[in-house]
Amino acid sequence: MAARGRSLRGMRGLASVPSYVVMQPTTLCNLDCAYCYLPFRAADRRMPVAVAEAVAASVNRWASAGRFSVVWHGGEPLAAGREQLAALMAPFAPEVEHHVQTNATLVDDSWCEFFAAHRMRVSVSVDGPRERNGERVTRAGRPAYDRIVRGVAALRRHGLPFSALAVVNDPSPGRATELYDYFLDLGCEVLGVNIEETEGVNTRANAHDAAAVTGFWAELVSAWRRDPRIHLREVEWSLRYAGAVLDGTADDLLPGRLDPIPTVAYDGSVVVLSPELAGFTDPRYGDFTSGSVLSTPLHTILAGAGRTAWVGEFIDGVEACRSSCPYFGFCGGGHAANRYFELGRFDGTETEHCRNSKIRLLEGVLEHARDHQSPGA
Repeated sequence: MAARGRSLRGMRGLASVPSYVVMQPTTLCNLDCAYCYLPFRAADRRMPVAVAEAVAASVNRWASAGRFSVVWHGGEPLAAGREQLAALMAPFAPEVEHHVQTNATLVDDSWCEFFAAHRMRVSVSVDGPRERNGERVTRAGRPAYDRIVRGVAALRRHGLPFSALAVVNDPSPGRATELYDYFLDLGCEVLGVNIEETEGVNTRANAHDAAAVTGFWAELVSAWRRDPRIHLREVEWSLRYAGAVLDGTADDLLPGRLDPIPTVAYDGSVVVLSPELAGFTDPRYGDFTSGSVLSTPLHTILAGAGRTAWVGEFIDGVEACRSSCPYFGFCGGGHAANRYFELGRFDGTETEHCRNSKIRLLEGVLEHARDHQSPGA
């Protein structure tokens, strides 16, 4: 099945209009998670309203033509405070959807009222049961779990739907079932699962036994199929791809141009393709930015972002994946930050992230399908 991806059409650069924009209201995070990639999470560098106003000038135009989202993310957006976040959201048109990725430790009744008033969609970062959250700690090194679940309880008390995002650093037998059962009880509507990645300031190795990771994903599919009350992001992606291969529409899943996924840092600088690159510099690539919204409109920055040197190198890497990897049709060439932080450049191909969260994911879904196919099928 995966080999079909080699015939997909070539990449034609970056799209001029993104599907969403990531914005960093503050670099500060009140937690100090061991696997965090953020370089300035101990500093409270806040986004000026002028940055939000500049971004909104382009976003409002895009939103008038169709659904559009702004994602408030990294460090902990709620650490900016309700007054500051409201001021940053104010320039955006009413039809713009606002999402926030939060560790939930600051969520209380007042924040829930804020989310409801601003029709804000909430995603909570939590890694499963208490014993699986040992690396999610406060700046004093204390466990954050009780504060996280208090925040989730507030969301539920106010009847606010929420998604969840879990980091897994031990894809061992039984872990997937435990994970899924936990999030069923937690009450989230959507679950995303990330195998820990080596990126940013997190330099820990992320290599795992191939059979163990494949087994983890297969087990997660089994747990989900027994009680599919929540959307399971990675599994549903995989099933959508498998269905497209079977009905001959796999070519339609990957766009001709890459979504630029612009991240607007607190100071207005714009990094495309990978939020994880924001805040870093490199002797060869510089600061990875393609411009600043304080001097150039966001839509103009994106129109020229393909000329950013490292972006061209990344597209070369995507094309190398297309020509060499049978899983290309599923992953589309991977993520820029994973290439850089694992390989030190952007035109390499396979990374540990590819193996853990793309190749083994698809293999795990197919393994489950093979092991549970009907007799005679």
